[in-house]
Amino acid sequence: MDEFVNPQLKSIIGEAIATKLPEYASSFLQNDEAQLINIQKIDELDWYIGVYKKRSSTLSALQDLKFKFFGLFILYAILVALLLHQALQHLVLRRLHSLVYAVSSFGQGKLDTKFPEENKDEIGTLNGSFKDMTIEIRKLIDGLNQRISEKEIAEKAANRLSKAVAFSGTGVVITDENFVIEYVNPKMLEMTGYPESHFTRAPLLNIVASDMAILVEDIDIDLRSRNYWRGDTLIESKGKQPIWVSLSVSPIREEGGNITSYVASAQDISFVKESQRKMEQLAYFDTLTGLANRTFFRMQLRKSLALAERGHYAFSLFYFDLDEFKRINDTLGHDAGDQLLIQVANRLKKRLRSEDTIARLGGDEFAVLLSGIESQEHATDVANTIQQTLSMPIMLGNNEVIISASIGITMAPYDSLEEDQLLKHADLAMYEAKEKGRNTFHFYSQELNAAANERLFIENELRIALKEDQFVVYYQPQIDSRTQQVVGYEALLRWFHPTEGLIPPDKFIPIAEATGLIVELGEWVLQESCNFVVRLTEQNRENNVSINLSARQFKDSNLVPTLSKMIITSGVSAERLHLELTESMLMGNVEAAITQLHQLKALGISISIDDFGTGYSSLSYLKRFPVDILKIDRSFVQDIPEDSNDMEITAAIIAMAQKLNLDVVAEGVETIEQVEFLQNNNCFIVQGYYYSRPIPESDLPDLYTKLGEVPFKKVM
Repeated sequence: MDEFVNPQLKSIIGEAIATKLPEYASSFLQNDEAQLINIQKIDELDWYIGVYKKRSSTLSALQDLKFKFFGLFILYAILVALLLHQALQHLVLRRLHSLVYAVSSFGQGKLDTKFPEENKDEIGTLNGSFKDMTIEIRKLIDGLNQRISEKEIAEKAANRLSKAVAFSGTGVVITDENFVIEYVNPKMLEMTGYPESHFTRAPLLNIVASDMAILVEDIDIDLRSRNYWRGDTLIESKGKQPIWVSLSVSPIREEGGNITSYVASAQDISFVKESQRKMEQLAYFDTLTGLANRTFFRMQLRKSLALAERGHYAFSLFYFDLDEFKRINDTLGHDAGDQLLIQVANRLKKRLRSEDTIARLGGDEFAVLLSGIESQEHATDVANTIQQTLSMPIMLGNNEVIISASIGITMAPYDSLEEDQLLKHADLAMYEAKEKGRNTFHFYSQELNAAANERLFIENELRIALKEDQFVVYYQPQIDSRTQQVVGYEALLRWFHPTEGLIPPDKFIPIAEATGLIVELGEWVLQESCNFVVRLTEQNRENNVSINLSARQFKDSNLVPTLSKMIITSGVSAERLHLELTESMLMGNVEAAITQLHQLKALGISISIDDFGTGYSSLSYLKRFPVDILKIDRSFVQDIPEDSNDMEITAAIIAMAQKLNLDVVAEGVETIEQVEFLQNNNCFIVQGYYYSRPIPESDLPDLYTKLGEVPFKKVM
């Protein structure tokens, strides 16, 4: 067998067995041909089976197989390429195309472009990166757009603000942080009249007028300490008066709070100030004379008193009115009275100091506060100056008038430091000056205060006296000097106080007139007089009774109906009643007085003008008054025969009365010489102490006995 077995094969088999491999392959030569062998072990049989075959036949099969595999490979390659192309088209190219399109669209400004969905591969990562990048870019673009929009809004707002400032009706000045002016709007230029160059680089406070120099330092302190200031002030203007403005200076701060500039706005309030001035003029100054009014005067008085309380300050208060102003006002008219007040005010303003307060308190009442007056001598000099100033003639139309003033003076702080008390003192002093004869002055004293207290006491007691019937009517006879017979009486009121005794009429009548109690008192006297005449008639004595009417009684609208009722109820003969009125009472409202007189005359009453010659009535008015009797005032009779002037005046009055067919009665007859003078001038009815004082009704029998009680004869 060895001869048949190829030695190479034998060697291969031996190696296969030796290596004990389950499968072993190799090659060998046989018959000069290469042989391929494959040996495989079968473990169950512990056999080795080997198969060999010519290499050439084996390789040709492999070659065939190679071609087959190559063809299949080409087919598979084409198939794979097609599959790859589809896969790339679907998974890569389409996504890349979408990504490129999205990026391109985004690049063209289409910020709402949608990117492909993200995968976890590289393209997905790239897509995600591009998407994130577009989101960031979109945010940046949105932020940029917002900033651009905000900038445009800010620019529009700044433009509007700039135009608002430029066209504002308020003057605007902008400065740097050091108050140096950098901008002035047109309104400021228009208000002041200055060019822009006047303001550029100038200090802000230069705009404040020199009249307000005292305020500049305060403004500067406030600006540097609090960084703002607001208030009313004057600013300079070119060629015009300084302008009142409401000035406001405020800081402009950065976001950090640092002040970079200041803005000052000036609102023209000239009209407001002028309106305020006019309102103050109306509130504090008299519209007729331009002097301070009562309100302003009281304010100044309070200030002066406050200064006086601190010491080292004294002042004098003058309180006065014009003597006989009412007469001038009534005779020449209210327009003339107003012109008189204006001229008096102008004279006072010219003669007194500018620091003194001159006030018109109402009507013809004036007051003056004189600062720095410490002595009565100094105040006396000023009072004399005022009286000399007022005594100069004043032309009112075609009429020349001369006026005077009764001045009351009080000194502060010596007399008082209380406002009302000081005014009261000055008022008391003024009335005392009037009592002394007018056209004079009087200083306040404690005695005046006592008189004022007495006046208050009388005023209070008057009301009680009316209720308790403390009044009595006395009668002074009117005698016919030819027959020594009583022809009439004058009813005179007397007050017997339970503790003070007899209070003179000159003390309580003015107070009753001032308080209005005179009307009630007058009605009581009228009623008593009517009853008295009735009693005289019952005694077969046909005497008349003269009753004095006060000014307030005469002007009372109830006088005529009240008197008419008294005449009817008492049964008195109206012709026995004579009502006595003074000239001044009739010269107020002449037409109204004439109407009232005619109404009284219609009752049958006689009218008598009392104190004739002491008033200022015009004869042209006298002839219009329905008057029956003239009573010559005692001031003309008392100095007869010593005063020749009084004698001439009395004789003239008597002659005039006779020419006018008026009866004449002379008052104040106290001597036989006066009786004889009056008889020689045809005045026979006299009244005075020569025959009798005023007496109560109970003393009339003694009067008749004294006169000789001759048979009654009616004379008037």
